[in-house]
Parts: sequence; structure tokens; C-alpha cells
Amino acid sequence: MDEHIAIGGVRRGRMARMRRWILVPVALLAILFQVYVPLFFQLLAYLELPLLVTLYFALMHRSPVGGALLGAVIGLAQDSLSHQPLGVFGIVKTLVGYFAASISLRFDVDHVVLRWVLAYFFFFFHQFFYWVLVRALLAQQLAFELQPTLLFGLLDATVAVALFHLLDKSRERS
Repeated sequence: MDEHIAIGGVRRGRMARMRRWILVPVALLAILFQVYVPLFFQLLAYLELPLLVTLYFALMHRSPVGGALLGAVIGLAQDSLSHQPLGVFGIVKTLVGYFAASISLRFDVDHVVLRWVLAYFFFFFHQFFYWVLVRALLAQQLAFELQPTLLFGLLDATVAVALFHLLDKSRERS
């Protein structure tokens, strides 16, 4: 029953499509988690759930334009609810959505190991470009701490695998 379809030379698993209604509540819950939970549990401030949700839906949508738009909406919503300047997370998550969706066109992103690697890479990518934008656009002196970023990337990548598995259950199989 496990059919494979070749698209662009890459074998893909069964075609699945997301239920459209699941996107809004999942994204909203991730943003609210990011804004309010670290107020009570400081360590969870490094868990970037809006990034993971952007990454998952961009990978599953497989459209660079759609991934960029999704990243922009989630990033701007996060900006509007946080103490950050409006637009910084919007720009960074737009880049993440675009590049993640572009990668999903070339690779089968349903494998757990690849998902972990992508989540780790995009966490670092997100943190680095956030740092670049804050320094370049806002002229703020923000330190980029490499070791904590790499360490918290492990946490985010591990949570991403579990979150992606949970979100996979919401996909409709054809």
C-alpha cells in the first residue's frame, strides 16, 4: 500500500496534503507559547516553536512562494505579540520558509534523520540571520553566542522531530 511517486528525480512517499484548518491554530499556539511560556520557564525561551511550525508547513507544502508567505505571516504575528521590533522575525521566517520549501522540492523530507538535520540547520540559520538583522537594520549590539546556539539547536531539532511526527498525524493520505 506504500506507493512511491517520482517527482523531479526524487522518490516521494505517498502524497499527503495538510488539512487547511490545522495551520492557523497550530501556528497561533506556537506563537502564544513562544511569547508567554518563557515568562514562567526561562529555559523554554530557546525553544523556537514558531520556527518549527514554519519549517514543518514549508517542508510539507513544497512551494517556495507559499513557504515564504507562511514564514512572513507567522513571523509578523510573532513580532506583533512580542517585544521585538516589528518585521525582524517576519524577515527571518520568510527566509526560512522559502529555503525550507525549496529544499523539500529536491529531497524526500519525510525521513526522521533529515528532518532532525534540517531543524538543527534552520535553527542556526534563524538565529544567525536574526543577529545579522538586529545589528544591520536596528544598529543594536547583540552578541552572537555560538556554543549556546549550537546547544539549543539540539534541543529544537529534537523537539522538531516529535512535533513533526505529531503534525504528520493531521495529514490526509491519498
